[in-house]
Amino acid sequence: MIAASLRNGLVRVALLHGDELAEFYLWNPQAPDGVGDLYTGRVDAVEKALAGRFMALGAEVSGFLPDSAGGKSLSIGQYVSVRVTRAAQGGKGPRLALDSTTPGDSPGLTRTGPGPLVELAQRFPGYEIVLDDHALMAELRPALEGRMRYDARAFDPVLEDEIATLADPLAPLPHGARLHITAAQAATLLDVDAAAASHMPPLALNTAVIPEICRQIVLRNISGGILIDFAGLKAAQRQKLVPPLREALTRDPLSPNLLGISHLGFAEINRRRIRPPLHEILNG
Repeated sequence: MIAASLRNGLVRVALLHGDELAEFYLWNPQAPDGVGDLYTGRVDAVEKALAGRFMALGAEVSGFLPDSAGGKSLSIGQYVSVRVTRAAQGGKGPRLALDSTTPGDSPGLTRTGPGPLVELAQRFPGYEIVLDDHALMAELRPALEGRMRYDARAFDPVLEDEIATLADPLAPLPHGARLHITAAQAATLLDVDAAAASHMPPLALNTAVIPEICRQIVLRNISGGILIDFAGLKAAQRQKLVPPLREALTRDPLSPNLLGISHLGFAEINRRRIRPPLHEILNG
């Protein structure tokens, strides 16, 4: 099921596999993040050092089109259609990809992206969509006709409680362990604290908490560089966590890349930044 609840102008979107919360998004229909937006863009500058082009998108908005996303052959002043593949975040403009749509004759927005609710509906075409706002249902009817159902309690108390915990940088893990989440500009550190589970063998404990760590990464949309500091492991044991961690990451819709275990003992993960992480939205 996909559940959506409107509160204070924000739509909270939850993907549920049975009773388990699998993905969560905050969506502001009045100020969307722009992922999937289609623009007519004009090449304003070629940056060989960055392997890409800066594109004027209209209304003093600019974005970056990497050479690897179709920009390599474009010259300054050329008009093309581009699609936003990563929202503006961290002080940087949106990331773009070349689109085959015929461009207009001036920079500007051509079509808005679907937003996270419609994206989830497209990824899970058999899932029912439950919403608690009639006006929102009317707005979404062209895209989701026949799939929506109204329920004033689209988010039940159990779901409300779980979502409330996502604003806390401390997440509970199985067996009484805890996950401390520290976000920085360059990377996010996930520190496993054995806490009440200190009686368990470290390798068994860390193996047991891996699926929930990966679930928290998805729910909070932790992106970019991620470092996991597992609890109390000797250097020789850390490599034994690579296979279960790699397996757990295969369930992530963004297919993160596990880079391995660093010399300092951190598991290093690179996860694509597409939409802003939840902590940036909550603290923005």
